[in-house]
Amino acid sequence: MGDLLLSYYGDDFTGSTDVMEALASSGIETVLFLDIPSPEMRARFKGAKAIGIAGTSRSETPEWMQANLTPAFEWLKSLDARICHYKVCSTFDSSPNVGNIGKAIEIGRDLFRQSTVPVVVGAPQLQRYTAFGNLFAAYQGRVYRIDLHPVMSCHPVTPMDEADLTVHLSRQTAIPVNLIGIPTILSSDADALVDKVVDAHSGILLIDVDSDATQAAAGRQLVRLSRQSGPFVAGSSGVQYALVNAWRREGLIAGDAQFPEVGSVDRLAVVSGSVSPTTERQIRKARDDGFADVALDPLALVSDDSERAIDTAVQQGVEKLKVGRSVILHTALGPSADIGDHIDKIAGARHKLGRALGTILRQLVEREGLSRAVIAGGDTSSHALRQLKVDALTTLLPLPQTPGSPLCLAHGNYQPTDGMQIALKGGQIGTDSYFAQIRDGRTN
Repeated sequence: MGDLLLSYYGDDFTGSTDVMEALASSGIETVLFLDIPSPEMRARFKGAKAIGIAGTSRSETPEWMQANLTPAFEWLKSLDARICHYKVCSTFDSSPNVGNIGKAIEIGRDLFRQSTVPVVVGAPQLQRYTAFGNLFAAYQGRVYRIDLHPVMSCHPVTPMDEADLTVHLSRQTAIPVNLIGIPTILSSDADALVDKVVDAHSGILLIDVDSDATQAAAGRQLVRLSRQSGPFVAGSSGVQYALVNAWRREGLIAGDAQFPEVGSVDRLAVVSGSVSPTTERQIRKARDDGFADVALDPLALVSDDSERAIDTAVQQGVEKLKVGRSVILHTALGPSADIGDHIDKIAGARHKLGRALGTILRQLVEREGLSRAVIAGGDTSSHALRQLKVDALTTLLPLPQTPGSPLCLAHGNYQPTDGMQIALKGGQIGTDSYFAQIRDGRTN
């Protein structure tokens, strides 16, 4: 085993930066690549103790996963890290045909030749909890079972209609799904009880996390099971939060990292493909905070005449920026503006929409020399960021009050975006004043 603590593949870009933030905040130098890096790009980050690849599997088919996750997992395995993590969203939204988590686990399990794959989803830091296999998530100050969650139960692509994750996962894979519940994980005889389950039932091992105590216990089991069964695990950034507990106890990491202030910028550009009510509130609040907004027609951006729609959007954005205003270009203002049913009638349209938004943002950065930007929407970020010609990200400014949406530093060989500061925000993430917070460089 090498010196690397962790390698990981994130199933979307916002979730990948979530992991990076959790690790970097705990003093673990982390780099996130957008693909398997060249030797020259990899050499830029020799001191990294954690290495990730930001992927798009959350919005892809099982066939895509087989073709694309296999080489990614092979490269991550070659790094010989203590833990190799397939990272999924903490809301676990997925289906047999889109973002199939079970399929990803099958690929990793076979490649690592591992009979048991632990899965941790609960992350109290993100107000995500698993209890007796059921997932709960907070929204607007209230905790909901995920199948009753106001946003995730009606997600436009992968609505969560099942809270029991053992049932949800069993729809996506033939691998048996077993549960290590709260009484077991907190038992004084937890090791023996867990080993009994592992010995009797190889497969997926879902571990409950609903509190600091269960998170610490889960971290200990992840480390122990990695030594017994193999390094491959799956789950949310709850995996990282759990492991940090265990690694601190082992003396592998010390205190939390300190990050210098980044200050404010006079102008910020945001592109958003999110239809979440959280993002809607953030856009409306940004207007009050001095932002201009530009409503975009998503169907025009995925049409045969998409280049003209992109050019028009760029011109509108430049007009706002030239008078000194930050600007948000968005394809929907909340769920009432969602036209996903129409978009889905066009083959590949959702991916094309993300790429179009990324192209718009890159041209705004190029033409106006912007140093800071935001992409809103998990699936949007996964396809938009690649258009910025960025090769890697590191954490520049964690946001402790809204974990999972840090300000990052971009690295690459393309001068306009090398050294650019960028935040990737999932649809449900962030306070109402998030966009002004990023513009002003504030941690709260």
